[in-house]
Amino acid sequence: MLPAASVAGAGAEEHLRVVPRTPAEAARVAAVTAPPTDFSAPEKFEARPGGAATSTRGFDANAFSHSSGNMPLERELDFKVGNGFFRKLWVTAPSSTQVSDGLGPLYNARSCQSCHLKDGRAHPPSGPGDPAVGMFLRLSVPAGPADLRPEIAAIQNYLGTLPDPTYGGQLQNFGIIGHRAEGEMTIDYAEIPVTLAGGEVVSLREPTYGLRDLAYGPAAPDLQISPRVAPQMIGLGLLEAVPEADILALEDEGDADGDGISGRANRVWSESDGRAMLGRFGWKAGQPTIHEQSASAFSGDIGISTTVLPEGWGECTEGQSACRAAPDGRTAGGPEADDTVLDLVTFYGRNLAVPARRDLDAPDVLRGKQVFYESDCAACHRPKFVTDRLADQPEQSFQLIWPYTDLLLHDMGEGLADHRPEARATGTEWRTAPLWGIGLTETVTGKASFLHDGRARTLLEAVLWHGGEAQAARDAVVSLPKADRDALVRFLESL
Repeated sequence: MLPAASVAGAGAEEHLRVVPRTPAEAARVAAVTAPPTDFSAPEKFEARPGGAATSTRGFDANAFSHSSGNMPLERELDFKVGNGFFRKLWVTAPSSTQVSDGLGPLYNARSCQSCHLKDGRAHPPSGPGDPAVGMFLRLSVPAGPADLRPEIAAIQNYLGTLPDPTYGGQLQNFGIIGHRAEGEMTIDYAEIPVTLAGGEVVSLREPTYGLRDLAYGPAAPDLQISPRVAPQMIGLGLLEAVPEADILALEDEGDADGDGISGRANRVWSESDGRAMLGRFGWKAGQPTIHEQSASAFSGDIGISTTVLPEGWGECTEGQSACRAAPDGRTAGGPEADDTVLDLVTFYGRNLAVPARRDLDAPDVLRGKQVFYESDCAACHRPKFVTDRLADQPEQSFQLIWPYTDLLLHDMGEGLADHRPEARATGTEWRTAPLWGIGLTETVTGKASFLHDGRARTLLEAVLWHGGEAQAARDAVVSLPKADRDALVRFLESL
């Protein structure tokens, strides 16, 4: 079964049991992660973006649902059981199946899989009346340091926000029997034409978000909202194993080198570890570990308590007294999802494999890779890392990986701004999204949609939404000959 270090509540120093690199290993890592100089052929090991953990078991709708390719057979059972809990539909308490009750009372989904479609990303509604499954609105109001818990207020450059006093940290669009959903998200789109070099015109879909049918009175007048679609799940364990020092080495908060790129790390509070940690997960790097992310999703999305977030009412606020008084599934003082469940779901998320590359030696893909570097896309979408050597996670230990992210925050300009801070992230900053697997998005989920709110319907649209620090790279793509733009898209599709 699961190693002891994965158990909820393990000490902060035991979150990952890292074996320090030797000087010889550090030199090997520096050599293998250097940028390429020859684009006439794929780089060595490029075909396996997840290292030995890469999946080669097909590129169909299940491409994101395979376990780490190097997983020992005795750990496959944990992965399969974790998958069962990830897919499990929770029901209203009290019920005859106490291991499955405790849903809500307010919620966005009944299972993890309901949002992460086939372990891939969710997408916005297709049109009026189409439910926003896997997409929701984050909510907050501004706060000063005096309004925050002292340990959170002490995080350097923390941008204070609090949940909306009535509706909490996210809008819940479902409720169990006897409890009204909090309301609905509205989306209106406007089409914006962009003319590219050579005369090609691309239409960008600009969304405007709002709230309607609020069940518990008006929200705060200074409400901040941010739309989010559930991201793909692949490669999370490998990203968690990237050495923090390697990520921080890429920071350039004051743009000291003058290249216009000034990525910086988010710092967030971990309830599990009781300390501030590097943010790695979520659209603004608002979660530090897969364990914490899983507990947060259980509470906020489904209304299920864990030892990390033990409230049985999930997201219900003090102003929703009936919601807080509703029956829940906690038994004998324990949470609705106990540590075994949370650890198995964490293990499952940690070991969803990255699919192998496709067509990486095709001439147009190789040309697109060169365009990717020449357009400076790799300045933020860093291609390669080597993970930490880990004592008890053989799947993630010392792997050369190709995630195409630096895991840092970057100012992406007004076009993508939500004007809602999250920890140290400002309202215009987003974490660089990993690109591995992006070419299989439509294959897995049945629909191509990209960026934090799914507004981009094609990869080219996603590129054209880049602004701020990425404005120069975006403009370079606009100016490319059509053949080179097409090659760039082919390269992205091969990831």
